Amino acid sequence: MMKSPARDTLPTHDVLNQPPVRGDTDLWLSDPVLQDAARTAGARALELVAYGKTLGTEETRELGRDANRHPPELRLFDPGGRRLDEVRFHPAYHQMMQISQSAGYAALAWDGQPGGHATHAAMVYLAGQVEPGHCCPMTMTYAAIPALAANEHIASLWQPKLMARHYDPSEEPIGQKTSATLGMAMTEKQGGSDIRANTTVAARDGDHWRLRGHKWFCSAPMSDGFLTLAQAPGGLTCFLVPRWLERERNTIHLMRLKDKLGNKSNASSEIEYHDALAYQLGEEGAGVRTILEMVHHTRLDTAMAPAGLMRAALSEAHHWVEHRSAFQRRLIDQPLMQAVLSDLVLDWEGAVTLGMRVAQAFDGQTPEDKAFARIGVALAKFLNNKRCPVVVVEAMEILGGMGYVEDTPLPLIYREAPLNSIWEGSGNVICLDILRTLAREPLAAEVLEAELDTVRGTDRRYDTALTAHRSRWPGLPPEAEARWYAERTALLLTASQLLRHAPGAVADGFVATRLSGDGGRIPGSVAGLDTDALLARLG
Repeated sequence: MMKSPARDTLPTHDVLNQPPVRGDTDLWLSDPVLQDAARTAGARALELVAYGKTLGTEETRELGRDANRHPPELRLFDPGGRRLDEVRFHPAYHQMMQISQSAGYAALAWDGQPGGHATHAAMVYLAGQVEPGHCCPMTMTYAAIPALAANEHIASLWQPKLMARHYDPSEEPIGQKTSATLGMAMTEKQGGSDIRANTTVAARDGDHWRLRGHKWFCSAPMSDGFLTLAQAPGGLTCFLVPRWLERERNTIHLMRLKDKLGNKSNASSEIEYHDALAYQLGEEGAGVRTILEMVHHTRLDTAMAPAGLMRAALSEAHHWVEHRSAFQRRLIDQPLMQAVLSDLVLDWEGAVTLGMRVAQAFDGQTPEDKAFARIGVALAKFLNNKRCPVVVVEAMEILGGMGYVEDTPLPLIYREAPLNSIWEGSGNVICLDILRTLAREPLAAEVLEAELDTVRGTDRRYDTALTAHRSRWPGLPPEAEARWYAERTALLLTASQLLRHAPGAVADGFVATRLSGDGGRIPGSVAGLDTDALLARLG
């Protein structure tokens, strides 16, 4: 149905110098950076064309806003006082889940077709631009699928439901569901990231186990099951805890929903296990090794999601400056604004290019691919998430006061910007993991160095920066310098990808400002960038 335009002639003034409503925006066709990176990584364009078009409609974007305006509600008891332990969502949330699950967000990486992980990573990037909260249960579902292989019986029952390309929100046992999602519950109050300090206890009960204890963070508590850790007699062990049993609810008590800064549409909770039934995954005592398979894959999503947030923020800023004038000139035509936006483009394009290169390695089958995926995803997660809040804040400032108002998407994006750096390993944890990986896996160090050497001789400034990096740290750095080392390594790795695959203006600008020190620390403190070429990357 055709909408009548809003009135711009009001009793006291005419509405002038305001950007038009954006309307439908094809998130794939309008993004040359994603198109280039996806093609290089071997992603499936047909899947992304359809998904990007659907997500970019005004109707879908409004669903995303509704899902955040009306956050989930915890329903602990029914009217008679019987325990429910359920989470109720606004219909818009379920519609977002249906759109993304049908597109294959959680499933297509495991369907045996080429480019699955690269396509999935691009979907993470696209979905996060519209509604990041619903990505959490799908990301964990995607990441849990390979971890279930540790138990053949569990895998045969659960994996087909997790890979179904539709969404079934019904409250039923797994055998009665047409599709399913999985959550994760690892951290506890006393340990946080130190999961070996967990106190939840597992006791054998026939062919299964019973868990008793608490979990400080349970992501997506409405999922059909959870991967979790508990102390068995043989040590810390990984378990699958179904939410529903054949004839009753499992004894998983939802204690409260977290009142988070952002990510409002997604329920995060504290839970208790009261002798909850669970099934063992992997060897007893090998819980960390088993669940790390899931953590490794969630890391890919936490590396790509900030790139999507940067894209969403810059799209809003670009739309604003193209249609807003100040001091008798369009904002987009003013040199200082061009410098700021161009500088931000370098962060965004670097994040997309590095993230998709890592996703390509996830699709690889060789030992070298797997080793690069292990080290590359940690470096991408660290750098991309540290740049994301900076880019989002600058984009918000470009809109001025309107960027701080909920009428625009910027406040939602701003609240989301720190999340992926905190979730699944904060910055320090990731940096220490980088050092452990390089120390324990010689192949990871070898493939990283080879990747950095691929473009030697292409740009003198890059060569100088790489030589200085290796001279500064001929071996692994001391722990206190881990962040500095991770930042420089990730910047060099990003530059190596841009020198190979990005337009000259992008690669040249990144090397000049990020490696050669030809600029300040505040976005826009640059000179000599090809601003026309960089702004053209915004589509």
